[in-house]
Amino acid sequence: MIGSLRGKLAVKQAPQVVIDCQGVGYEVETPMSTFLDLPPVGNEVFLHTHLVVREDSQTLYGFGGEDERHLFRTLLRISGVGAKMGLAILSTMSVADFQRCVEYEDAAALVKVPGVGKKTAERLIIEMRDKIEPARTVPGAARVTVEASPRTEAVDALMALGYKAGEVNKLIASLDVEGQTAEDIIRHALRQAAR
Repeated sequence: MIGSLRGKLAVKQAPQVVIDCQGVGYEVETPMSTFLDLPPVGNEVFLHTHLVVREDSQTLYGFGGEDERHLFRTLLRISGVGAKMGLAILSTMSVADFQRCVEYEDAAALVKVPGVGKKTAERLIIEMRDKIEPARTVPGAARVTVEASPRTEAVDALMALGYKAGEVNKLIASLDVEGQTAEDIIRHALRQAAR
């Protein structure tokens, strides 16, 4: 198993990169979250990796953080979720946002991931509930602070007010939250709840 790669970034064509490790070029598939954080071609890079071996192929996946690789590996254990969907999830949302979706049973946010339908989103929530830790800390890993979206902040606030995850998701699903602040979303959700 290839657990990590350190070398020179030789090719950078989303979502694939080639890392030159002392003359050997490793083709690596990356989620967009990792790809966008990579330095320019020619610079040294370090990626946590996961190798998927099938009858007809061997594919190496690379991640900027150990938390991303951990979530990817956990997703692969779920029936019907393959590497392609795992990369799509990590390309669409951060690890922290995915954890919030599971914790708050927010299937509506998961359905926005390409290739994830309503049934898959619901299955992900049910099956991942026991597999993810709310605040997973990896020894030696850099801690990343994720800026919560206005929608996420509104969900947190409404749940703090005593609303259940299902109620909050229904309230927010009925609103147009695009471009609105967390305060606006909360105000509209409370008005909706009062009707």
